[in-house]
Amino acid sequence: MSDHAIAVEGLEKSYGPVKALCGVDFAAPTGSILGLLGPNGAGKTTAVRILATLLKPDAGSARVVGLDVVGDADALRTKIGLAGQYAAVDDNLTGFENLEMVGQLYHLPRAEARKRSNELLERFELTEAGGRPAKTYSGGMRRRLDLAAALVYRPPVIFLDEPTTGLDPRARFGMWETIEARVAEGTTVLLTTQYLEEADRLADQIVVIDHGNVIAEGTSDELKDRIGSERLDVTLEPGADPEAAIAALAEFANGRPSHEDGVVHVPIRSRTGVIAEAVRRLDGADVGIDDIALRRPTLDDVFITLTGHAAEERAEAEEAAAL
Repeated sequence: MSDHAIAVEGLEKSYGPVKALCGVDFAAPTGSILGLLGPNGAGKTTAVRILATLLKPDAGSARVVGLDVVGDADALRTKIGLAGQYAAVDDNLTGFENLEMVGQLYHLPRAEARKRSNELLERFELTEAGGRPAKTYSGGMRRRLDLAAALVYRPPVIFLDEPTTGLDPRARFGMWETIEARVAEGTTVLLTTQYLEEADRLADQIVVIDHGNVIAEGTSDELKDRIGSERLDVTLEPGADPEAAIAALAEFANGRPSHEDGVVHVPIRSRTGVIAEAVRRLDGADVGIDDIALRRPTLDDVFITLTGHAAEERAEAEEAAAL
C-alpha cells in the first residue's frame, strides 16, 4: 500500500462497552480526497482522532504518509493538518496572530508564516477582521479561521472533520475551492461530512461507516449505481388516481412503480424517449400530471438505503466519551 497516503487495517476502538470502531479498513491514495460518511455516532470522528494521533486504537493499524500513528506519532504530527468540528482558536489573539502562531509551531520562517497568514486571511475573507481578537468573531468567522489554521503549513495530509458545518453557502463554496486547490498540488485529504453534496463534489472515493463498521465504499457513481438506475418521477394533478398512473406506466418500468405524496416513482430500463412515452400513456389513461422528470439516485438516496435514514443536516458531537 506504498502509494497510499492513508492506510487503515482492522482498526478497533471502544469506549467502555460502546464499540466505536469494529475492525475498519480503508485507504486513500496520495493526492486524493477520501470522503468518510455516516450518521452521528457512526465512528467517523473516532477514526479521524486516531489518524491524527489524538487517540490510540485498541487494535489494528493505521499509517499516514508511511508513519505509524502510534509508534511514529511525534514525527507524524509534523506531516498533518487537522480542522475538527469545533473551532480551536485562541480568543485573546487576533486572527492574524492565530495563524502566525500556527506557522511558528511548524517552524516556518517568520516571513513565510506572516505571508501565509495574510494569504489565508484573504482567502477566507477575514482580512478586515485579521487585526481583531478572535473573541469578537462570529461563529462562522471562527470556523473559517480554524480552517485557515489547518492550511498554514501546507502539510501533505489534511484531516477535515465536518469542515463546513456552520458556514454559509458562499463560505462553503470557497472552502471547496480551497480543498480542490490543495489536492491539485498533491495534498491528500480525509473529509468527514454530513453535507452529501459536498462529498459528491469533492470525494474521489467514499467510505460509508455505520455502527463502527464499513458498510459500503466506492466512487460516488458506484454507490449510486448500487441502489438502482434512473427513475421517472411523475407529479400528479390533485385528485388524479395514482393506481391508474402506475398501471399506465408499468409496462416500461424496470420493476413496479410506487407512489408517495402525489408523486409516482417509476424505475426505468432506458431513458431514450421515456418522457414522451410516459406522457402519451398517461394521457391515454386520462391521468393529469403537473410535472415529469428523470432523476438519478443521489448520495442522499444511497445514505437512506444503506443506513435506514437521511443524513443529519448538521453534525452533533460524536463519541462524547472521547471529549
